[in-house]
Amino acid sequence: MHSQNSTTGTTGTTGTTGTTATTDPAPLPVARRAADVPAVFAARFNTGQPRAVAEMYEPEAVFVSPDGTVADSPEAIARANADFLALGLPITVRPRHVHVAGDTALLVVDWEIAGTASDGRPTHLTGTATDVARRGSDGTWRYVIDRPAG
Repeated sequence: MHSQNSTTGTTGTTGTTGTTATTDPAPLPVARRAADVPAVFAARFNTGQPRAVAEMYEPEAVFVSPDGTVADSPEAIARANADFLALGLPITVRPRHVHVAGDTALLVVDWEIAGTASDGRPTHLTGTATDVARRGSDGTWRYVIDRPAG
């Protein structure tokens, strides 16, 4: 469904022979267990790459913003996450509860984004997310419902 490995890389010259080598970036992590979802999300978020974050969601997932607005398409979810990514700060996560029933999991996760944002403002955001993830046919767990404000 989603490619986990980028095919674009950087090209450079190595040694004195003039040969060209291509280096691919390290593959992004995937969640193989429900308990891995928060840490994998954080690792992907901390790359600053919108696509890396977008791949954490099923195509029919929803994102419920702190104000209650529901993003119910991949494009809308990307816009909702863009505000957080634009801060240019890392997220830390601390799973509180992970409850699994078959291929579905309820995740309760404390999170924090803190530091000096890209616009120079001191920023400190915290919350407790209540999320639902599902294991896909490829064995990867992805968000079905993401509600960062619980």
